[in-house]
Formats: sequence, structure tokens, C-alpha cells
Amino acid sequence: MKWVTRQYVHVDRTACPWLIKKFVDPKAEFIFVPVEKIEETVKKEKAIPYDAPGVELGHHGDKCSFDAIVEKYKIKEPAVLELAKIVRAADSNRMEVVPEAAGLEAVMTGFGIISKGDHETIAKTNPVYDAFYTNCKLKLIREKYKTEIEKLERKDRREFLKKKLMESTQ
Repeated sequence: MKWVTRQYVHVDRTACPWLIKKFVDPKAEFIFVPVEKIEETVKKEKAIPYDAPGVELGHHGDKCSFDAIVEKYKIKEPAVLELAKIVRAADSNRMEVVPEAAGLEAVMTGFGIISKGDHETIAKTNPVYDAFYTNCKLKLIREKYKTEIEKLERKDRREFLKKKLMESTQ
């Protein structure tokens, strides 16, 4: 399926392709156009619009397009829901809400500047979202096994976390 959004991707428009490819449409193709060309592109390419004014998979209230995709496609994976908090805070310039948001925003700004175009930006930022997603999984594991982790020697904690992370992906 083809997906279309505004050109010059930043936080939400880099996070959404990662989310779509991982949890909705592994064969997704992305099109980036000026905002005034979105409606035309939707019709011409039969593309699904996201993160654009007035579209279903866009901003609604305090929620961003990443949230809209999570809700529409009923993504319940806990680490994705944690990642959504980071994306939402970074995209809405509310860095104080989630500590990781400022780092995400800074990294996405940097990649947007050094990349030759939106497709290159998406390619470069996918591993960043993989890392944030993994970190969200680890956060949830640390919360679940807090008591056990506290009893472990420092050198054993990493192996314990890696083991639990591998178990969570099986």
C-alpha cells in the first residue's frame, strides 16, 4: 500500500513510517509531497494520507499521527504505547513530559538537516526508532522485575535484561 504525507519529515513523520512498516504494512511505500498536493496524491496513487491537516491519521487534540495509527490499527503492544508517549511529547514540543522527547527531537532535526531528502531521512532514522523501541521494552521489563534486578550484581543485570528482552520477542 502507498502512504502519503507532507514533505520535510520531522518527528511524527519519521516515527509513523517506522510504526507502519513494523506493525501495519511491511511492504508500505511512502510518498512525500507539499501539503497542497496531498489530496491529489491520495486520489492519483490511491494512497493513505497521514500527518496532514484534516486526515483521519493526523493530529487530534493532544494526540499526534503516531497515536492515530496506533488507535486505528489497534496496536496494543506495551512498548509501542510507551514509544507513543515519547513521540507525542517530542512532536508537540512538550519535552518536559517525557525525558527522552528532547533527545528524539534533536536527533530527528539533525537527520532532517544532513539527509538529502525525506526517503533518506526515513532510512537513517529507522534504527533510532528500533533503539527507542528496545529501550521502551527494557523500561517495562525493569518495572516488572524491579525486585529481582535489585538483588543482582551489576554485571549480572545486563544478562538478565537481555534474556528477558529475548523472551519478550519470541
